[in-house]
Amino acid sequence: MPEYAILILPSANRVYTDSAPALVAAELSAFSSVLSATVTETGTRTLGGVDYVTLATEEPLSADDVARVSNVSSVYALFEVTGELLRPVMLSPAARFDSDLLTIQKYPGKTNEQFTQLVYNLTLLASRWAQEGFDTRLHVLDPLCGRGTTLNQAMMYGHDATGVEVTAKDFEAYERFVKTWLRTKRLKHTAQSGTLRRNKRRLGQRLEIEYAADKESYRAGDTRTLVYYNTDTLRTDELVRESSVHLIVTDAPYGVQHGSRGEDDALARSPRDLLAAAIPGWTRVLRSGGALGLSYNTHVLARSELTAICERAGLTVVTGPGYDGLAHRVDQSIERDVVVARK
Repeated sequence: MPEYAILILPSANRVYTDSAPALVAAELSAFSSVLSATVTETGTRTLGGVDYVTLATEEPLSADDVARVSNVSSVYALFEVTGELLRPVMLSPAARFDSDLLTIQKYPGKTNEQFTQLVYNLTLLASRWAQEGFDTRLHVLDPLCGRGTTLNQAMMYGHDATGVEVTAKDFEAYERFVKTWLRTKRLKHTAQSGTLRRNKRRLGQRLEIEYAADKESYRAGDTRTLVYYNTDTLRTDELVRESSVHLIVTDAPYGVQHGSRGEDDALARSPRDLLAAAIPGWTRVLRSGGALGLSYNTHVLARSELTAICERAGLTVVTGPGYDGLAHRVDQSIERDVVVARK
């Protein structure tokens, strides 16, 4: 019976490095739904004093299977286990750009980019675009996008991205970063920014970018869009067309100190109140068969409460292999978990 071993990418965050093997083993279980090889077991194993995430199958992974597994978050190298030996397997991830798109930005409170990819992957795999989603143009929304880690992951996968964030400092920081990154990489693009208005009322700021992975794609019209609205997430369904989004991937505020803030930077809503008010509007812009992936702090919001909020909005929470047992410690005040729900 074939067995494969994944070497985990080292993380600058030691706590996440400790949690990563169990999280990736769960993620692999979700990936089993899009593999042609029948997965019999996922787990963790120590080989030569190094921890690996393992995958056992009834038949060898096909080239397409390897391409899918190459997108698993935190994957650094893939090996086929043969007795006491590890045979390297060439990875072929869907990433369109250099990894510095995800890693350059450093700031307090940044969500680990490997965890962002994990939530993104689980959301995609729960949607009706699971089979083709890593190779197909999708529209992804992060309605609490901060400084854009999810938006950058969408760019890596070749997806269109829309972000909404109320904090002007985050908007301005991301605008500076992404414009500089596109220029540094010499990628053809157009960028427009300015005041966001609706019905002659100022709602905040906006950034709209059209770009391509290379000059040939740009000339051929094979471009992607990146839109960032600096405004209250409760306005999402005013700004994003109904039933136009394939995936919603976001990181909920972890506590009062990280809570939703208004234009005057004053705390406005608790995470519970914010999600109860916002998820119905987010659901309206989500397509049928689309999925919402949301990470949250279990110390300020119980899973049962978040499940009830999703169900009242017409979503069905996904359970089973890959979607259960994802809770893990971030620090003393944060234990993070993930809920994925399908429309």
